[in-house]
Amino acid sequence: MAAFWRWKEQRLARADESRKGSVDEAIAGLVQLLNGQERLCTTSSCAGRLLLAQAPARGFNGYEVQKKNCSWLMVTHQLCAKEDVMTALQKATGDTVFKFEPFILHVQCQELQDAQLLHSVAIDSGFRNSGITVGRRGKIMMAVRSTHCLEVPLSHMGKLMVTEEYVDFLVQIANRKMEENMKRIDRFYNCLQLALKTELSMSNSPHETIQKTHSVYTHRRKRKPDKEPGVCTSSENKEESETEDDPEANLNIFS
Repeated sequence: MAAFWRWKEQRLARADESRKGSVDEAIAGLVQLLNGQERLCTTSSCAGRLLLAQAPARGFNGYEVQKKNCSWLMVTHQLCAKEDVMTALQKATGDTVFKFEPFILHVQCQELQDAQLLHSVAIDSGFRNSGITVGRRGKIMMAVRSTHCLEVPLSHMGKLMVTEEYVDFLVQIANRKMEENMKRIDRFYNCLQLALKTELSMSNSPHETIQKTHSVYTHRRKRKPDKEPGVCTSSENKEESETEDDPEANLNIFS
């Protein structure tokens, strides 16, 4: 406990090394809620973004722009307009890709049961590609992810390869994905508050708490259709779970 707390203090005191240099406003409350828990610490996050990325001079690697070496001609964490993309494309000199990247969050947890709680909340909130990893030294990391991405090449060597009408079509799709992304973030925040409140109310009965956490998590992995007590679910969420691109809830635990 003491070792994790010392590490957490050092981690949170570090400067933000992301391109933006700060937590995205849309998830600032969520990050604050997580870091306010003694057994949890966020390590990286992004609320979701729309961007136009340009590959370096050597071009694409299988039509995929590598984040490390690419430049951003446009980026926003809000909805965008076709004009924003067309204006950014005028600056293109290489190969560009228009992308929507959904919300992602990494949280280091002190105990496996803490990660299991977050995983259950994430799955219920629509983030079906979430998972847990355990490192060789016992480092427990919980990743909140989803699969509703978008990535489309638009130009090659500075030349636009699609029509303006098609760019408008892509922007509309990306904006709908961003709107759904924000709904899932709100759902995750609300469900997390409920889960943490429930866990706190049961803290006086350790045996019951462990049994409850294990029961809910086991049911989630087996994808039981019944609503679990104490878990934030809705008919809307159930419908999304059935139509999600990747219906599997991934749990990867390494020894």
